Amino acid sequence: MQKIYTAIFITILLIITSTVIAQDEDFFEPKSSIGGYGELHYNNEKADGKEAKKVLDFHRFVLFFGYAWNEQWSLKSEVELEHNFVKDGQGELELEQAYINYHHADWFGFQAGVILPSVGLLNEYHEPPLFLSVERPEYSKNIIPTTWFGNGVALYGSHEGFEYKLSVMEGLNSDNFKNSSGIRSGRQKGYKADAENFLYNGRIDYTGLPGLRAGVSFTYNKANGDSTEVPLTLIEFHAKYTANNIHAVFEYGNISYSDQPVESSMGYYFDLGYNVASFFCDKMEVIPFFRWTDYNTVSSFEGGGDAEKKYHNKKWMVGLSVKPIPQVVFKLDYGVRENQLTNSEVKLFNLGAGYMF
Repeated sequence: MQKIYTAIFITILLIITSTVIAQDEDFFEPKSSIGGYGELHYNNEKADGKEAKKVLDFHRFVLFFGYAWNEQWSLKSEVELEHNFVKDGQGELELEQAYINYHHADWFGFQAGVILPSVGLLNEYHEPPLFLSVERPEYSKNIIPTTWFGNGVALYGSHEGFEYKLSVMEGLNSDNFKNSSGIRSGRQKGYKADAENFLYNGRIDYTGLPGLRAGVSFTYNKANGDSTEVPLTLIEFHAKYTANNIHAVFEYGNISYSDQPVESSMGYYFDLGYNVASFFCDKMEVIPFFRWTDYNTVSSFEGGGDAEKKYHNKKWMVGLSVKPIPQVVFKLDYGVRENQLTNSEVKLFNLGAGYMF
């Protein structure tokens, strides 16, 4: 069945591409583009009965590079260095995007290369000024899991207030799934990826109102490894409203598994903030905010019991995000995470600075 779905997808891609490939290059001059983002973090984490753990880290340094051959054909890429350097298992150097992009018109385009599936609000667009907290939301790490990338192809477009994206890419390695982090360790990250079972992802968003993005995505993969095979579906809903000085976000996701003791992972969070600088200055943003998070990487376990409580965490957070210009942000937040099984608390205080260009 998977081979049939893949063949249909590729056939549609080839037919549409051959139909729309004609273009006018007379007035276009090829050009390069560069961009990027980065973020510095101070983290102070205090668990019950333990010494506080204090870390100062330049978490990410990312460069985008693009080249447009003409108005339709371009290359888009992203290279990321995490934690300053890479040596002896410390730090990471990753090629998170590298794809040929064909943009025929607003209603149709396609990508081929290292792509990002369209899951949640942050997986594709995760520059520091685009979210309120110092660290990315824990939901985005443990349920989605951001940043998720791999080798594949995608179709995308927009029409009359709706946007869509359909992706076929490398699947997940089920041997690396963990109760503590769900599917996160199963990402193959494009390295000689096993192509036995492809992953299928589709997303549709409504953007017809100023400042609003609301939508849903569906992902299916018969994840496999050397010793396991775990069919799974990920369904998530998301909404973001940033207008009239209001910053509101809601995301909910559920992963259903087959053929293993863990039956599901579930989580959600919501943010609510307001730009108080609107009362005294229109050249910057000062956004106090509140976040509530609830996630469980083992929300349903065969037989139930403590296994369903061990990885169930709730967290409240208050914070402040200050943008002197839209591309630069300074942040602070304080939160408390509580585990259902142990009733233990972890207190977290974070400071951050970030940029994008």
